[in-house]
Amino acid sequence: MLSHGIHNPRSRRALGAIAAALIAGSAVLFSAAPASAHDELLSTDPADGSTAAAMPEQITFTFSANISPDDGATEIAATDAGGTSVLAGDPVVQDNTVTQPLAAGGSGEITVLWKVVSSDGHPISGEFAFTVEAAEPTASASAAPTATASGSASASAQPSETPSPTATTAGDEAGSSSALPWIIGGGIALAVVAAVVYLVVRRPRTSSSSDQ
Repeated sequence: MLSHGIHNPRSRRALGAIAAALIAGSAVLFSAAPASAHDELLSTDPADGSTAAAMPEQITFTFSANISPDDGATEIAATDAGGTSVLAGDPVVQDNTVTQPLAAGGSGEITVLWKVVSSDGHPISGEFAFTVEAAEPTASASAAPTATASGSASASAQPSETPSPTATTAGDEAGSSSALPWIIGGGIALAVVAAVVYLVVRRPRTSSSSDQ
């Protein structure tokens, strides 16, 4: 009875259907396993859609597994709104992280394109963007020092009210020097006049005395 049930055509068809279902399920599972093994990007710094006050020094990518460090395996492009590159050097791969230096001074929306080779040799790529705020211009403070310098110049330009004693002393000495010859000449003239008067007065008295 048991042997007859196994060799029944209906039982054979049922067993065949079950075997086919198991084979198909195994094929799906084994074919999906390699696809799910591909590495993926876990995070970026700056993050996608974030806003930074200034251009960051670098972009850091973190993946789910180690990335191939081979030359040319990692490619990164970062441009501003005008399409100008903001990269500053080559990317650096360290285990499961990739670091890309950036140039300072950029602003606006920064678009980043990346491509790496995962640990299983399969290339993966993606894109994200972040925004850098524009720097505000600084106000010039040169007006205050200019006003101060102008005030100092005006104060120094005011004339001094204190008379200079040097000019007065020089004038007095010049007047005294110019009067000195006249004083000496007058003294000599008076001496000459006095001598003449003395001789005139003295002479007649001598004559009178001789006549007597």
